[in-house]
Amino acid sequence: MRSVKVTKASPFSLAISEIAPDKSISHRSAMFAMLAEGTSEITNFLRAEDTLNSLNIVKNLGATVVDDGVTIKISSEGIKESSEILDCGNSGTGMRLFCGLLSSAEGHFVLTGDEYLRRRPMKRVTAPLRDIGAKLDGRNNGDLAPLSIRGASLSAFDYKSKIASAQVKSAMILAALRADGECSYSEPELSRDHTERMLKGMGAEIETDGLTTRIKPMKKLLSPLKIRVPSDPSSAFFFAVAAAIMPGSDVLLEGVTLNPTRIEAFRALERMGADISYETIDNKYEPIGNIRVKYSPLKGIVVEDNISWLIDELPALSIAFACADGVSVVKNAEELRVKESDRISTVVNGLRACGIEVDEVHDGYSVKGGELKASTIDSHGDHRIAMSFIIAGMKCGMHVTDLECINTSFPNFFEIVQKITKVEFL
Repeated sequence: MRSVKVTKASPFSLAISEIAPDKSISHRSAMFAMLAEGTSEITNFLRAEDTLNSLNIVKNLGATVVDDGVTIKISSEGIKESSEILDCGNSGTGMRLFCGLLSSAEGHFVLTGDEYLRRRPMKRVTAPLRDIGAKLDGRNNGDLAPLSIRGASLSAFDYKSKIASAQVKSAMILAALRADGECSYSEPELSRDHTERMLKGMGAEIETDGLTTRIKPMKKLLSPLKIRVPSDPSSAFFFAVAAAIMPGSDVLLEGVTLNPTRIEAFRALERMGADISYETIDNKYEPIGNIRVKYSPLKGIVVEDNISWLIDELPALSIAFACADGVSVVKNAEELRVKESDRISTVVNGLRACGIEVDEVHDGYSVKGGELKASTIDSHGDHRIAMSFIIAGMKCGMHVTDLECINTSFPNFFEIVQKITKVEFL
């Protein structure tokens, strides 16, 4: 499936329960089971390429994994050296978190990924880990995969990050759990906090005070996870945008995590004028509930705060910008340039191809709302670009190419799209 033509849709009303399970929590649930005593049980695990790669790496590191198709049970007697090269596929989350997890494990490990992941910068993780004693190397002095890790003794640290990154923070927290003393990690703004929430729920001694997280080394193995992975708000957001830009539309997104660090894009859509409501139904490791989005005319906004909380949703949010009255501005988002693609350039070029006026700067862009026009969009192997412009196609029709990447995070995306409009696979 190399490309798809999307037909302009009619107004729709839909409840969606089959949104892809959360990718961030699925990755972590597989990895963190390696730190537990006993058997972790995970239901609703995301069965997509990226997360299945993480699960396969856990197997290669010596864990026993039993999967009956509903529940995944993971038991580990400690991380074992693998004779296999550990393939993270397209996942920056997988590679960066495994760097932290493996930096203190006994043995030698090699992490690699697909052609896109091997181009992405890793020094933001490898440099601070090296500073505390990790033996990490890779191409371009440790900045590019494949990465070589030889487990080592790690020193306690007081690290102040220059960027707000949940991946960097998580890697350092995982390293801190086996360091030789209490550690602290500070960031310029609060990044997503799944790692802290889940590890604390397993018994790790982790405390957060504002922008600083303090971690005590594990005295013993943690309690096993018993978790149902909630639906991914980043995946749900595509259909929130669809409802928000199509007059007369209404969508109920069921069973998603309502973690405040994960629904910032919905808050931005609210500020644009969308009619959005929330209902909490569970709150163990994560608050979980439903989000309802109804169409209402949108207006332009400025997005410059809490960027790390909505970095993955900005491509889809930009489709809403294109349909809004007035100008929307994105600032402080240079991190977009080092995702699966340079998302600033791919968003800007895609919107321009659809007839929208866009100005680009080094850390963002501005979008003047107008009338989206059908075009042909190359995703450049970036799943979020592909899905965002497919959603745009519901408004005006669209031809989007290079689609295999969608399977990395949202394998049933098209099943939901086809409930709203017609698609033709080419």
